[in-house]
Amino acid sequence: MPGAVVCLPTYNERENLERMVLALGEVLPDGGRVLVIDDNSPDGTGELADRLAAEHDWVSVLHRQRKEGLGRAYIAGFRQALDDEAELVLEIDCDFSHDPNDVPRLIAAVEGGADLALGSRYIPGGGTQNWGLVRRLISRGASIYTRVLLMPIHDATGGFKCFRRAVLESIEPERIDAAGYVFQIETTYRALRKGFRVVEVPIRFADRTVGESKMSRAIVLEAIWKVPWLRLRALAGRL
Repeated sequence: MPGAVVCLPTYNERENLERMVLALGEVLPDGGRVLVIDDNSPDGTGELADRLAAEHDWVSVLHRQRKEGLGRAYIAGFRQALDDEAELVLEIDCDFSHDPNDVPRLIAAVEGGADLALGSRYIPGGGTQNWGLVRRLISRGASIYTRVLLMPIHDATGGFKCFRRAVLESIEPERIDAAGYVFQIETTYRALRKGFRVVEVPIRFADRTVGESKMSRAIVLEAIWKVPWLRLRALAGRL
């Protein structure tokens, strides 16, 4: 029975995948596993993931037929992790923008009493590096926008998280239809509304150095309209 499963979504991450999987292997607790969720990457990421799974018994792969967005990939990974009886389920990006050495800190926060631990760029001790001015403004603006309209979280758009099993079972992520990074906002918001304890853990976020970013204008626009939409749904008792 795995105690912790790290969900690692990939699309064209062949250049990063092996290094990330091996780095996670160095910091996973006893019984921990890595679940690679590949969206049929044309660059061969899925085939590399299969090789890594054959070489390491703590690695498994979930192949999806097509790219449907980060949210759908995570939902599939959550479902698999819960079916495998994981007690803790983590999210992390494959491009090393999240430091795998911070995984034990998120796990420790949950073991210390949190139900959901968020890696946060915008609390004391956190920060970003290698970002241009526009990227910083967009990210900081999105966090302030979400905090004012929705919930008292400093870094609601971040994708480095550790969930207690009970949180995922309660928030029903299958009901979330967000395709992009607003998925991160909604999972946290649902957890707070269910009364779970959410804590932010300071992290340093570095822009990727290998591969291409998946950020797009459509992802930004989705977050702009969906934050007030979530608020309205909650006020109507439909969330």
